Amino acid sequence: MIDLTHPLNPSAPVCAGHPTFACHPALTLEKDGINVSTLTLGSHTGTHIDAPYHFLPDGLRVDQVDLSLLVGPAVLVDVLGKQPRSKITWDDLKPYVTRFEKGVVVILHTGWSKYWGQPQYRHHPSLDRDAARKIMATGVRVIGVDALSPDEMPFPGEADCFDVHRVILGSGGVIAENLNNLERINFDDPIVSLLPLRLTDCDGSPIRAVAWPATRSL
Repeated sequence: MIDLTHPLNPSAPVCAGHPTFACHPALTLEKDGINVSTLTLGSHTGTHIDAPYHFLPDGLRVDQVDLSLLVGPAVLVDVLGKQPRSKITWDDLKPYVTRFEKGVVVILHTGWSKYWGQPQYRHHPSLDRDAARKIMATGVRVIGVDALSPDEMPFPGEADCFDVHRVILGSGGVIAENLNNLERINFDDPIVSLLPLRLTDCDGSPIRAVAWPATRSL
């Protein structure tokens, strides 16, 4: 089983304005006989999923998302070698589209997880809006990426543009962000699990993302 999750610690990168991660003692063995921690983090801190409610006022909350969408076969799309802030287009996806269908998780492997915690991590390639529409038209409902976002991150002072988020979430889809270790999926027909916490009325959730070969039973 391959762990596709980044470790959560105070240095974990977040989008502008999002809470960073912190873990502080609430109870200690010395004083209280047990260790209990207080966690501070956002719903989109670290490796996580976006539910439709992230952008849509009437969208599904994370506890309403069909869990069967988040466990199943994945198509790993190799877009390694794309330049910083370049677009992932439909032409990049064409070698894989015959495998896009309902129930499949499409994962964009940019290689950008190697920059986790570095300034370069914000300058990842991003998905073209038209390509996102065409993916969703195949019946796919979950798209993952080893970067902060499938959208281009704005430079300081620029307005945010979340067109790809709106396409995917507006189609009833889910986005998995900040995936890790995709290069370790060196086998055909991977199965992935992207299960969230059951957070009532929330817009997203951290996940423990994992992958394993379809030929292996758990």
